[in-house]
Amino acid sequence: MRCPFCKEEDSRVIDSRSADDGNSIRRRRECSKCGRRFTTYEVVEKTPLMVIKHDGRRVQFDRDKLLKGLIRSCDKRDIPTDRIVALADEIERELRNTMEREITTKSIGELVMEKLKNFDEVAYIRFASVYRKFADISMFKEELEELLREKRGK
Repeated sequence: MRCPFCKEEDSRVIDSRSADDGNSIRRRRECSKCGRRFTTYEVVEKTPLMVIKHDGRRVQFDRDKLLKGLIRSCDKRDIPTDRIVALADEIERELRNTMEREITTKSIGELVMEKLKNFDEVAYIRFASVYRKFADISMFKEELEELLREKRGK
């Protein structure tokens, strides 16, 4: 496995353990050249999940894109990275468990918003502002009022 720091191709496995409820193996590795440690995951190759974009194009689901969006939404919040990664895992698992091979960007966005609403309200509003393309402050206000109504109703 290539070292992400110095690009050396030789590394050794220090520790292996089951991850994601036994669906993957987490490996801690150490680079033989620079000595830095990094983590890799080994997973069973899955049938690709295709995403139907707004313009009708089909692209392969990109977990990294999902994770980057979640990280951006949670920026400057006191949320540990492993919780954000776990949320991305949960969302991906739900998408794959639908048994649908194609899913719309709208379905993905709505699922992310549903999960973020219970995860972190500020991250939810940030994501919603981009996803729903808030044009002005009144749209922010409407979304915040809806969030407050839901919170009072619980």
